[in-house]
Amino acid sequence: MAQVPSPTIRARRLRRELRRLRDRTGHTAEEVAKILGWHRTKVIRFELGHSRVMPKDLPPLLDLYDAAEDERDSLTALLRQSRQKGWWSAYGDVLPDDYVGFEAEATSISAFECLYVPGLLQTEEYVRAIVRAGRSTADQDETDRVVAARLARKALLSRDVPPSLWAVLDEAAVRRVIGGPKVMRAQLTRLIEACAMPSVEIQVLPFSAGAHAAMAGAFTLLDYADPVLDPAVVYLSNDSSTLLLEEDRQVARYRLMFDHLRAKALDPDRSADLLARVAAEVPD
Repeated sequence: MAQVPSPTIRARRLRRELRRLRDRTGHTAEEVAKILGWHRTKVIRFELGHSRVMPKDLPPLLDLYDAAEDERDSLTALLRQSRQKGWWSAYGDVLPDDYVGFEAEATSISAFECLYVPGLLQTEEYVRAIVRAGRSTADQDETDRVVAARLARKALLSRDVPPSLWAVLDEAAVRRVIGGPKVMRAQLTRLIEACAMPSVEIQVLPFSAGAHAAMAGAFTLLDYADPVLDPAVVYLSNDSSTLLLEEDRQVARYRLMFDHLRAKALDPDRSADLLARVAAEVPD
């Protein structure tokens, strides 16, 4: 499976480039909106990603910013790509945020999970058990769609050049029996198999490590091939909301936090041994 451009990443790159061009002219967002006869918040909403840049909006912006011909071509291409649909758009009702779009083009994924196995490493029955527990009002169709969307994400690891995935799992995430003994043993077996994948590293943070840097909860750090065009982002999530962090200082804080977690966790070989022991101890 080859990697394809992510519209989400292209939209982010477009708004960052528009902000760069505006800064170059010395105009404030409010001044640009006034000159173009737009609502005073329209430019800010573009740059923050709160609303989409429409095809009719780009030419007047590029004229005002005195964009060079190559900049016009590049930004026009970005706009076109940002308006395409990723595979995940078909699951918009059960994937309400942009996380999958950001994940789709990442070259490195660093994830800490404290309650359950990361989505990219979940088995189908494990996913189904989580959905049933977390969406008690979901009907069978909604459950099936959530499961299908989660499984479609896993194709990321089957690409010709997959992203590197480094997952640190709290010991609670591998000991909590989800879906019953049979489902949990299969999930632990999947984790053990993933330990042998060249693009995957798994570490378990044992209970004996005590307090650690991520006591507040799970997070995912996404890095990209060109950190200048596409700086790293951090995602925080829970059952009801997600939060995207993009500021350099925020990303640096979570990168340092992940380094601390890796240092306190068991190394990958000892983690694989622990997973095997836990699988053998799952009660019938």
